[in-house]
Amino acid sequence: MTNESHQLDQRLSSRSGGVFQLVSRPLKFLGMALFCCATASPAAEVRIAAPGSPMLGFALGKLESALQQRGDAAKRVAPGAAAARAHIVVLTAGGAEENPGPDGFRLARRNGRLLIAGGDERGAMYGVLDVAEQIRLGTPWNRIQDRTVKAAFGFRAIKFNLPWAAYRTSPVLEQHDATCRDLKFWEAFLDMMAANRFNVLTLWSLHPFHYMVRPKSFPEASPFTEAELAGWRTLWRGIFALAKERGIETYLLNWNIFVSPEFARAHNVARWSETWRHIGPVAETSEIVVRYTREVVTQVLDEYPDLTGLGITLGEQMGGMTPDQRRDWLDRTFFAGIANAKRPVKFIYRAPLSADLKSGGTTSEDNDRRTRAQIERLTGNITLPVYVEFKHNWSHAHSSPDLFMVHGGKLSDAYWNPPPVRHQVVWTMRNEDMFILRWGQPGFVRAFVQNQRKDYVGGAIVGSECYIPALDYITAPGPHKNWRFAFERQWLFYAVWGRLLHDPAAPDRVFASLLEERFGAGLGDDLLQAWKLASQAPLHFASFHRGTWDGSLYTEGFSSWIDRDDGARTFFDIDSFIRHPVLDTKRYINIADFVEAGGVAGPGILSPLALAAQLDRDGAEASRRVAAVRARAAASPTLECELTDIEAWIAYGNYFAEKLRAGVALATARAKNDAQQQAAATAALEKALAHWKRLAELGGKFNRLPVLSNAREPFSWASLTPAVEKDIEMSRKPLGERTSGPVPRPALPQGARD
Repeated sequence: MTNESHQLDQRLSSRSGGVFQLVSRPLKFLGMALFCCATASPAAEVRIAAPGSPMLGFALGKLESALQQRGDAAKRVAPGAAAARAHIVVLTAGGAEENPGPDGFRLARRNGRLLIAGGDERGAMYGVLDVAEQIRLGTPWNRIQDRTVKAAFGFRAIKFNLPWAAYRTSPVLEQHDATCRDLKFWEAFLDMMAANRFNVLTLWSLHPFHYMVRPKSFPEASPFTEAELAGWRTLWRGIFALAKERGIETYLLNWNIFVSPEFARAHNVARWSETWRHIGPVAETSEIVVRYTREVVTQVLDEYPDLTGLGITLGEQMGGMTPDQRRDWLDRTFFAGIANAKRPVKFIYRAPLSADLKSGGTTSEDNDRRTRAQIERLTGNITLPVYVEFKHNWSHAHSSPDLFMVHGGKLSDAYWNPPPVRHQVVWTMRNEDMFILRWGQPGFVRAFVQNQRKDYVGGAIVGSECYIPALDYITAPGPHKNWRFAFERQWLFYAVWGRLLHDPAAPDRVFASLLEERFGAGLGDDLLQAWKLASQAPLHFASFHRGTWDGSLYTEGFSSWIDRDDGARTFFDIDSFIRHPVLDTKRYINIADFVEAGGVAGPGILSPLALAAQLDRDGAEASRRVAAVRARAAASPTLECELTDIEAWIAYGNYFAEKLRAGVALATARAKNDAQQQAAATAALEKALAHWKRLAELGGKFNRLPVLSNAREPFSWASLTPAVEKDIEMSRKPLGERTSGPVPRPALPQGARD
């Protein structure tokens, strides 16, 4: 036996005054007893000793189900002396030497029994869930190997934008109303979160509070009857209770300054709240709004004790206020309201603020240091650490694992130099790039985690502003669809992000096994490799083609969009593609700069032509893996749906590669007046068109295209085919006819932040 296993074996559970504790006396006699009553072969009855708690009760239900699937009967026995008769013993803390830390766990086999020791209650829950999953995937409980898992980050969150008082007023968001009011949906979603080790659910709305309480001093703010409000209260309390049972903290995050539509009309203030117009140049600074906000914050915290915390955005309707005025407003509203509550709460402080009078993001070191000073002064009722949130590479985190900008531009080191003691940084990993085609690349997540393993980093928030993973409005009906909710179709995305934020050492075999559970033994390695290779294409594109705010880049659509005026979508044509700047300046160079440099890229830089070759290699290998899966797999519409998404990304990568070649050739032709290079560009764009049509065909095979989007027009690849064809026409224009101009960019909505 290892020394660690021996140390772990010397801790056993007992009850004292109803509280589960650990005792430190040696347990050699107990080990002998366990050896006598537990055998190495699968038992007809597997006895489980564990302390009583909601979290462990949830996990033990999963363990019992997994055992029953294998034909074993599970029986719970009380901890303490009864543990001598148990096959599986669950402990909620280890000793000083073997404790795996918060959210961590250790598995150890001793004398025919399995010990599951958590660093805390949540860690023990994860340990039980891990054992349940291993059993479900085919490993008998008495053959599970010893291992220790320590959580990389303590804050592993999902960003979930609510359809009520949504950030954007759009049918694509509002269509989720009924699904999000169904506790069965939330139970399934929170089950997924726990299985993937997410431990924070952040719920986002411009102003969620009037859906939760009838303000005591301002009853006119509520639009609901008593019966209607009772229904909302049941929903909120149900969500928070289900989350707590699964070890998941809950936060409400809002934008400012907003009130309920009824309050706006009654007091003639913040009238944009009547239509939820989320951006504006002039703030509402009246004292009645300050009082309303402060009191509603207190009341929500008092009426919902299972709600963990709050978070704020100092925008989007704060135009005209200086950064100091915004911070002062926050002191008089949210922080004062929290101080008046009957209990402490946790807090997420979104940063950086606008460093000027506009609602849009701008950065400055002076403003960063002033914001940090406010955070470090926080005391009343706020549990430390405060989580200070930044958007990793603005709204397009699925690009480079390295940080190049946050919302508004470059970020100074003011938030972590000197090292903070009262706050931690959390990075929001936004996905505004892949809604239809699914994605799974563990290597990208591991690289991000490795970059952020710093003392001042608490973790990450993963999710979208423009996509709600509730109603599955994308997948077409048919035998391929064996799921109900949108998040279930994207199961690999959540598995990769959640599990690797918790344990970046988790091997690829974990995800291959999950693929095999769905699609058949022996297919997992090829399927995962195909997913990894195909998923590189959008990462390459978003690193090569820099995006900023949400609509500036829609990677899978090779386009941008705006959500005002005519709501137009703009395809990235060959001219803008040549000149657009890259995001990841460490690894990429844009076409115009590459051609101007004589076709030479610097050390460590992937040239456009080298990138095209890499995309082709990845696509060819992914295609080979897909073919290998098809050759061995039993017929399955669901598997075919999965493979089709992989093939769609391959077609996307092929299109991207040919457009890169075309861009280099066309830029060279224009620089040198070279007709041969022009002909090469046209030929490459004709090949690209064939790949685009293939992408459009595959993208629509199992999906209901066109689908609603935040732009005016629904999205489909086929609808952009005329724009793809126009690239060919552009390449044929006489070389002396065209003059270079500025890169056309999608208009940024006034003051846009998110």
